Amino acid sequence: MSAGLQLGVIGSLALSVASSVAIVICNKALISTLGFPFATTLTSWHLMVTYCTLHVAQRLHFFEPKAVDGHTVILFGLLNGTSIGLLNLSLGFNSIGFYQMTKLAIIPFTVLLETIFLKKRFSETIKLSLMVLLLGVGIASVTDLKLNLLGSVLSGLAIATTCVGQILTNTIQKKLKVSSTQLLYQSAPYQAAILFATGPFVDQLLTNRSVFAHKYSTPVVAFIILSCLIAVSVNFSTFLVIGTTSPVTYQVLGHLKTCLVLSFGYTLLHDPFTMRNILGILVAIFGMGLYSWFSVRESKKKSTNDALPVSQMPDKETEPLLATKDNSDTKKANGVSHDC
Repeated sequence: MSAGLQLGVIGSLALSVASSVAIVICNKALISTLGFPFATTLTSWHLMVTYCTLHVAQRLHFFEPKAVDGHTVILFGLLNGTSIGLLNLSLGFNSIGFYQMTKLAIIPFTVLLETIFLKKRFSETIKLSLMVLLLGVGIASVTDLKLNLLGSVLSGLAIATTCVGQILTNTIQKKLKVSSTQLLYQSAPYQAAILFATGPFVDQLLTNRSVFAHKYSTPVVAFIILSCLIAVSVNFSTFLVIGTTSPVTYQVLGHLKTCLVLSFGYTLLHDPFTMRNILGILVAIFGMGLYSWFSVRESKKKSTNDALPVSQMPDKETEPLLATKDNSDTKKANGVSHDC
């Protein structure tokens, strides 16, 4: 990985963390303090503002749009929009603890799907670091685990659609050679459309209140606008991170955000904080450190293997058997997808 690409990845990770933490704090104030509980409808507004912002940027030639197969974009956009709605429904019909377990289950399910369908290989050290991370986040955030059939079904659907959507985000960018900006620009209208159509009904079901009957005071409108502006950065950085790294790395980053939000909630908003929260956050950060270290080490090892000097290549005339073996190994390797 070149130095420029490394800086790009670090920048996308930093932007994702900063914007996500900012929007959580903004939405917490909007929902808890100002009494605007319509999260699904708010998300549809986020996506509409994101699309409008990208459209203006495209008209000003900040990026060039790239045509993508219509069926692919529509299905991709509807899938991502559906996953957002299902996650909100999962939160509404489950306890907080079970909802956190749903979010934790996304990582192992993503690893399973990529292993089965994309033939991607995860080393034992990577799996170990992910287990440590999930253990820490579980300790820090999971409290009660009340189960019910409807909530469990919604959580299962939310996990499946979220994992498939994030894997497709990475796969489409790689296979069709489109940038994160181009893919977001193409798919945002469809994500916004499905949430705009279903959001008010989902929110009515979860809150027993209508978004159309809500009293929109000046502070509420101001925080909605601020939330939408921050969401542009959140949506852009999400596609950027998944495209430049992998769906699993994005989920690891998401749990870092969870730890930061818990910490900011205690520091700035004086939310209740226990030794269990502190222990969980420390274990999670240790797991993230392990994941980062093992990922970088494996990336460097792979780069070294892919860039062997010419002097180390076998001589075809003097080592025909070795050359034949190398060609056979190469064919086998071509049937296995490399780690993103």
